[in-house]
Amino acid sequence: MTSLPMRVRDEEGNFHLEDTNQNERSLWLLNPPNPPPLGKKLISSLKNNKFFLSSKNKTCHQHVASFLRSLFPILSLFGNYDAFKFKDDLLAGLTLASLSIPQSIGYAILAKLDPQYGLYTSVVPPLIYAVMGSSREIAIGPVAVVSLLLSSLVQKVVDPNVNHDGYRNVVFTVTLFAGIFQVAFGVFRLGFLVDFLSHAALVGFMAGAAIMIGLQQLKGLLGISHFTNKTDVVSVLESVYKSLHQQITSGEWYPLNFVIGSSFLIFLLSARFIGKRNKKLFWLPAIAPLASVILSTFIVYISKADKNGVNIVKHVKPGLNPNSVHQLQLSGEHVGQAAKIGLISAVIALTEAMAVGRSFASIKGYHLDGNKEMLAMGCMNIAGSFSSCYVATGSFSRTAVNFSAGCKTSVSNIVMAITVILCLELFTRLLYYTPMAILASIILSALPGLIDIREACYIWKVDKFDFLACIGAFFGVLFQSVEVGLLVAVSISFAKIVIQSIRPGIEILGRIPRTEAFCNVSQYPMATSTPGILVIRISSGSLCFANANAVRERILKWVTQEDDELKERSTNFQEETTRGSVQAVILDMTNMMNVDTSGILALEELHKRLISRGVQFAMVNPRWLVIHKLKLAHFVDKMGKEWIFLTVAEAVDACMSYKLPI
Repeated sequence: MTSLPMRVRDEEGNFHLEDTNQNERSLWLLNPPNPPPLGKKLISSLKNNKFFLSSKNKTCHQHVASFLRSLFPILSLFGNYDAFKFKDDLLAGLTLASLSIPQSIGYAILAKLDPQYGLYTSVVPPLIYAVMGSSREIAIGPVAVVSLLLSSLVQKVVDPNVNHDGYRNVVFTVTLFAGIFQVAFGVFRLGFLVDFLSHAALVGFMAGAAIMIGLQQLKGLLGISHFTNKTDVVSVLESVYKSLHQQITSGEWYPLNFVIGSSFLIFLLSARFIGKRNKKLFWLPAIAPLASVILSTFIVYISKADKNGVNIVKHVKPGLNPNSVHQLQLSGEHVGQAAKIGLISAVIALTEAMAVGRSFASIKGYHLDGNKEMLAMGCMNIAGSFSSCYVATGSFSRTAVNFSAGCKTSVSNIVMAITVILCLELFTRLLYYTPMAILASIILSALPGLIDIREACYIWKVDKFDFLACIGAFFGVLFQSVEVGLLVAVSISFAKIVIQSIRPGIEILGRIPRTEAFCNVSQYPMATSTPGILVIRISSGSLCFANANAVRERILKWVTQEDDELKERSTNFQEETTRGSVQAVILDMTNMMNVDTSGILALEELHKRLISRGVQFAMVNPRWLVIHKLKLAHFVDKMGKEWIFLTVAEAVDACMSYKLPI
């Protein structure tokens, strides 16, 4: 093997050429250990899960204790938990319960379930999450977006107006599947699936869902008796207009519903505004919903307003969560549809919970373990499906209240759940006269937090393609349905990935003066190209069937353009050759993590075409998996091992030292 010159810096800082044995350097690059097979990677990924990690030096009891602390993070609190922290958690939990009780009832009605199922969902899931979750601030329970999602999707399977029990059973089955998928995401470290719903798509989806939820509340706010099952804005507004016109014409519309709802909506929004302006009054927007329920219920009771057309909640079943295992439909015609809806619900619920949890964890300065969160969410929803709960997740509004109330640990969720249990046992009969309009106003008052106009403007400013996903999700939810909005958002996000894969960044590199660094000449105009040598970097993680041909044609086009430019500057062909047409192409593969058979074929074709033009082809720093595949395909033998280098500087120096054929 020939020794190749390498540029090195002497003690005075000047560069000179030094002969180095290429054999040793080639061995480093060409003879790495074989990469692990796919099966071993999957097993290794599973072992790397923190639930399976353990030290060999530990005893059996230490292994068990470590595993239990990892599975139940609440156990690690007992070491430094004291009365002062419990006092803060107690106050936060009671404040949280005052907001959760009325919201849970409203969200259950939004999900087209009886009111008590919202309260059930605020008992079991928070208790499970409190012992398994790693977030200290997140508040668990039913949320508006998931409630709307379930009502819009499940009603296409079973009509709640025709078969209410069947609809409820499908919702429980969906909750079970959602929990199973969430557990699978956590155990097998599949959290990346949640990221397919990008931040921009989530902003648009949440805004569209908030408007749809608000339109759905017009039924309770206006006291409308007939309402559409569709969720798109056109159908809802049309239904509101027709129903309201019909009831006004027939004299069956009672404006007292609107008076009660709008009055308390103004009160709730005012409390929310005051709480934001004065952080010391954080408790005001937290207790305002419960105060509104108590006051409006008392007004309706003493005035007998239900006799004058005010719609009320009526019977709320008392008692703790009943067993619902026998109601799960794990066989029959609806299982496949329930599993599909469960997957969608699992992703949406996890996305919202992770966004909420990470936001507040970053404020407190600690790390939130995504896989533990998924496992905790999955276990609580599985347990919830067995105890008459529907899909629960982290709520942004209630988490903000929990944080502002000064919670220290997840014990606040336990306090909140116990308070809801007391409500179920003792106070459900008092909810009989609660007006439906007040529940609608409570939900409406929580919606402004879901519409983030400032974030949408930021997305437009930074990335127009991301904004397209945002606005696509928004209009998809608004004018079609929740699932169409999600499909549009995910499709646009995938299209962005595909476009970036098909047209990867291909850069011409030049040497930065007085350094050994080679950078993009477009970004660094001071970078100088070496005459006769074209250095190219592919800024893509993979050379595959989607982009291989485009990369090959772009490189050949650049070689042709370089030759044409040299011809234009020369007076004759002989002068051009002595001045140095393109004699070598160096491909920097540092950023390329993988290559498939189409990519290898493209490299072989590129090599043949360049050699036929008298241009030498060299590669720099192919990664572990890439060099392994190139060796298996015998491409390394075809191009010559001596033309594979560790650095671009080595490759340039080698090409300059060789007398290349012209």
